[in-house]
Amino acid sequence: MELAYQDMGEGTPVVILHGLFGAAKNWNSIAKQMARSYRILTVDLRNHGSSPWSETMSYVEMAQDLVEFLDQRGLEKAHIVGHSMGGKVAMTLALKAPKRVERLVVADIAPVKYPRMVFKSYVDKLQSVDLSTVSRRSEVDPLIADVIENPGVRAFLLGNLENTPEGLRWMVNLETLGREMETIGGVPALRMDAKYEGETLFIAGAQSDYIQSSHHQLIRHLFPKVAFHTIEGAGHWVHAEMPHEFMAVLNEFLP
Repeated sequence: MELAYQDMGEGTPVVILHGLFGAAKNWNSIAKQMARSYRILTVDLRNHGSSPWSETMSYVEMAQDLVEFLDQRGLEKAHIVGHSMGGKVAMTLALKAPKRVERLVVADIAPVKYPRMVFKSYVDKLQSVDLSTVSRRSEVDPLIADVIENPGVRAFLLGNLENTPEGLRWMVNLETLGREMETIGGVPALRMDAKYEGETLFIAGAQSDYIQSSHHQLIRHLFPKVAFHTIEGAGHWVHAEMPHEFMAVLNEFLP
């Protein structure tokens, strides 16, 4: 799996993993700032952005993609930062290949199974759009507004449309995402005695319920050297909603 990625800066490597429906480009602003102090590698996970599509999307597979990615870059280890789905990939990598992870940062996700996610309805709605009848992203927006009411969420999802000589196409593999949504909302089958002993930080948005106090015991079991930080005023997309605060927390945690 040859993952697409962006590489900037010099120094200790930091690999950044986006969430569901995201891409490396979503992290450009933060990556450029961090590149003043680190080598920043922002990755398109499988079935997203410019990376290859596949029929499956388990967390163990995606963690192995990252091991191969590090091998291909000649990197023994790196700091790993993951948001949402990317956070679960980061956790899986740290638990299965702990020697490859220098420090771990998980943004607004816990190592738990979430109820059937609203994202499945998003996938279904996006798949229902006949792209042959439209030529611009703006024309798709009203076609999905009945299901995806939040204009900010619609804009985020429509960022996955690209123009090609043949017309608009999705840069996410909607078929696989729809089929694998239960897997994406779940957790990998890891041994309960698995632990990552490295320094770990979980960052939560105060207005998000993805990380709850009831999750802390499990998180501490898997990641004994964990610290928790909540960013006031932020929801699930904590890095996009409060980028300056998010950057300040990262800079304080990463050596």
